[in-house]
Amino acid sequence: MELKTEAKVLKCILALNLDVNIWSAQTKLKPEDFVHSELPPDKLVSLGHKRMCDPKEIRIFSTLKARAFNVLDKSGIRFLGGWAIPEANAVDITKGLQEIAHEFNLAKEQFIKRYDEAVQCWIKSNPGWEKIIANSVVSVDYVARKIAFNWQIYKVNNPTGKKKNVLETGLQHEVGKLGCTLFGEISKAANETWQRSYLGKTKITRKALSPLKTIQQKLADLSFIEPRVSPVASLIQTAFDKVPTRGTIHGTTLLMLQGLLSLLSNTDALTKYAQEILDGRTHESVLDCLIQKKTKKKEKSKQKGIPELQVTQLESLGLW
Repeated sequence: MELKTEAKVLKCILALNLDVNIWSAQTKLKPEDFVHSELPPDKLVSLGHKRMCDPKEIRIFSTLKARAFNVLDKSGIRFLGGWAIPEANAVDITKGLQEIAHEFNLAKEQFIKRYDEAVQCWIKSNPGWEKIIANSVVSVDYVARKIAFNWQIYKVNNPTGKKKNVLETGLQHEVGKLGCTLFGEISKAANETWQRSYLGKTKITRKALSPLKTIQQKLADLSFIEPRVSPVASLIQTAFDKVPTRGTIHGTTLLMLQGLLSLLSNTDALTKYAQEILDGRTHESVLDCLIQKKTKKKEKSKQKGIPELQVTQLESLGLW
């Protein structure tokens, strides 16, 4: 079922570009680094890189960059090399990035203060190669310029004027993919949730609901992207309403959640059922279907004396 987002969604979104620079602490090896070694000619090989300090010293910057990606992936959709975020959530998203930026800049300040010490420690920990490292050490000011955490938020509008149709072609193509991109991201998140929290489990704690709640919130916030997004968000909420407020989750409730993840992982099936909900099918009937399919599969396995396999991929449960 085709997913094509209409251009009018530009009124509801902002584009966000995350601009994070991290010093690699590496530089290219040079022939003079191997004065006493015979090297192949340049046309045959290309020399690699050497490290100027311990990678552990700068690992924090990559960790914080990954956290920023996580914040944006939870709330936005990949768009124009960055993210499309709901304009209504822009302030909260910005606050999240500001917190990470504060930690990033604090880590940068601490690293810059001990930069010389870190380099010397690295040189001492690599006896016999001191000269190769020392010959490529850069200044602390250079390193400081190479470490930065910034972002830009801007509004994207369609071109106007006589040549509008020609100018907006590329933008319309990118906007048109937003619905497909969103459902693709949901599919990926559902698969990761299955692997991390549901695979091989006969019971789960309420903690396992957290990634599903993140998926549901993202869909609810981005419901304007495509008409079939809202029914999926409502379907997940209906499932939550059926989960007991206390204790472990097992039995038919767990089967329902497993079936829901199976459905979320398959974009074609998900959009099909979302359309049926738009056409009048109830959320409860879809969830009942998920439970029935899974229950029948387990009963057949028991009758045949076949132990249920713990597969690493989500099952279709007969839905597609």
